[in-house]
Amino acid sequence: QLQSKILILTICAAGIGGTFQYGYNISIINAPTSYIQTFMNETWLERTGVPLESNVILLLWSFTVSAYPLGGLTGAVVAGPMAIMLGRKMSLLLNNVFVIIAAGLSGFSRMAKSFEMIMLSRFFTGVNAGVSMNIQPMYLAESAPKKLRGAVALTSASFTALGLVLGQVVGLRELLGGEESWPFLLASNVVPALIQLTALPWFPESPRYLLIDCGDKESCISALQKLRGNSDLSAELEEMLAEQAAVKGQRAKNPWELFQNPALRWQLMSIVVLSSAMQLCGNDSMYFYAAYVFQEAGIPQDKIPYVVIGTGSCELITSVTCNMIIDYAGRRPLLLGGYIFMAGWAIVFMVALSQQTQISWMPYLSMACIFAYILSFGIGPAGVTGVLPTEVFDQMSRPAAYMICGSLLWFNLFLVGTAFPFIVKSLAHFCYVPFLVVCVCTALYVGFFLPETKGKSFLEISEEFKKRNFKAHSHAVFYKGPEEIKSTML
Repeated sequence: QLQSKILILTICAAGIGGTFQYGYNISIINAPTSYIQTFMNETWLERTGVPLESNVILLLWSFTVSAYPLGGLTGAVVAGPMAIMLGRKMSLLLNNVFVIIAAGLSGFSRMAKSFEMIMLSRFFTGVNAGVSMNIQPMYLAESAPKKLRGAVALTSASFTALGLVLGQVVGLRELLGGEESWPFLLASNVVPALIQLTALPWFPESPRYLLIDCGDKESCISALQKLRGNSDLSAELEEMLAEQAAVKGQRAKNPWELFQNPALRWQLMSIVVLSSAMQLCGNDSMYFYAAYVFQEAGIPQDKIPYVVIGTGSCELITSVTCNMIIDYAGRRPLLLGGYIFMAGWAIVFMVALSQQTQISWMPYLSMACIFAYILSFGIGPAGVTGVLPTEVFDQMSRPAAYMICGSLLWFNLFLVGTAFPFIVKSLAHFCYVPFLVVCVCTALYVGFFLPETKGKSFLEISEEFKKRNFKAHSHAVFYKGPEEIKSTML
């Protein structure tokens, strides 16, 4: 019993300073929007004697918001080398330095009368989230026993959702969302960082990293004993030694080497499709729409923040449910079901939006759609996408795969954040058409090309992809696909 406790505590220690921060920092910025914009205006007025025009304030605000995904992109790129050189656990610990810097900057920004400090602090917060989004699932999936691997790596998604909800709660006016307390709200992300710095050092490093990357068999066995207790380790150790033998003499790969390697073609394509779809499927934009739809449904303005917490809780509930069923249901059904349902709800949502003013009960239908869409996203795509790079790549390619995955994720987050207001302007009620297309295409890809990975060892999964990658050589036409994709991605 103690051992399963140690695994659970390791998950919590990694999660609280890891992907929890990503969700938390996405949602705390929403509450003080107007206060920070006022602060920018007042600061500028004090410096120059001229107030800012409203479009300049909007521009400064969009800089502040987009500093976060830019930081995330930076974090995703440094995460690979960090994971290889420092190890998984050490990287997560060092990663808290970025949050502490960010909290200092935003906490003192009002005192220093500098809104540039807020932008910088968002950038550093992004770097922290970028690193943890890549290293945490890797650390946990490498530490988990095979039969629990999906569930353990998926806790990353549950921590993200937990962060989202807690950020929404802490951002309420009664807590830290008021006009006086917004610097404290932005600096409150230092608390999870301190919790992680005190807790995580007590838990072992990833056993796979110790054996395969460092070649340190004793440390690997002692880490395994801590995590598994007295249960028989021989089978697991044998599997790791087999993997060590399979990658012997190789060094950790760089991202561009993955693109050049024909043996990784389908793995790479799968994670490129799925990590892009995760941001391009319009789930985050649902939050953008939530307040407007709830207003139309006749919910009083001052009650809307509480209903929005409901949408966050939706994602939390489903990601926890998904945790429980992923190792029974498998990865494919969850992904496939999630995207098919989202496509269905997107159609209903657009119809509901277009009839919003004509039919009295339509706002309630669009409200239901928001919840249903977020539920469908949470049940599959939200969590499974983060587990896949760990499962479909070997130890040497894994950090590089996460770098590609993470960079795509953040780049697309930036893209959707920037483009969505313009999409709404030009397509009005049909703003979900692009997202609908993404959901349908992804569902088709998963249905036809993605093998199931549940309950298989890392080597078995590699073998399955090997068959696919080298089947492609016999069809010359087939072979061109990834080449074209490669050129558009760079």
